[in-house]
Amino acid sequence: MSVASEFDLTGRTALVTGSTTGLGRSMAFALARHGARVVLNYANNQQRAEACFADLQAAGHQGMLSCASVIDEGEVDRMVTEVESALGGIDILVVNATPDQPQRSIEEYDWDFHQQMIDFFLKSPYLLARRLLPHMKAQRWGRIINIGSEVLARGAGNFSPYVAAKGAQNGWTRSMATELAPHGITVNMISPGWIPVERHADAHPDQLEAYRSVVPMARMGLPEDLAGAVTFLASNTSNFVTGQNIHVNGGVTTH
Repeated sequence: MSVASEFDLTGRTALVTGSTTGLGRSMAFALARHGARVVLNYANNQQRAEACFADLQAAGHQGMLSCASVIDEGEVDRMVTEVESALGGIDILVVNATPDQPQRSIEEYDWDFHQQMIDFFLKSPYLLARRLLPHMKAQRWGRIINIGSEVLARGAGNFSPYVAAKGAQNGWTRSMATELAPHGITVNMISPGWIPVERHADAHPDQLEAYRSVVPMARMGLPEDLAGAVTFLASNTSNFVTGQNIHVNGGVTTH
């Protein structure tokens, strides 16, 4: 078997939530390059989403575009039903969708913001997994990949609701990995560092340099840096890897 074929995802269908921009787009395109049929999911900005899907098609990849809120049970069910009808069962799930993440002191956050973090990082993977598991269990193969963050390991301050919700998502990942292992389904997490994307366009150069200065590899991450990790966890090369949290941050969390 060639190295390329070990990472071949031909015949698999992958759903990447929040995947028409930023890190989600990069991971979706990485899976598509390895042969997966990719569902690009978005909740707003239809024009940007359609442009992204056009790029996917222009590159010769297969897939579909789906507008759905991944924190709404009815919309999750509708989206998955539509995908199943068009492409077949979903084999690979990448939970990536995220809301805005302003940094504030604890006194400045209200509970509604905490609840929003819980909805995106705990409710969303729960709703999606519950809907997709019948197919994965029936074929005794599946991949659930949660996108976390290095902030949990770093204990980032002025970020408590986000850090707490990511901690819950990490715990959910570990528990589900144990529960689903007998069914041939792996559940893992990828935790990026600060990788600037479109929503960081207004970041001050001093902020970027302050972060870059603590990265052992002495550079900011790129969206493409996630391609290898997500492809590995989605492929058969990771058959015996589950319950893990892979940090993609140039070594920031090694010390």
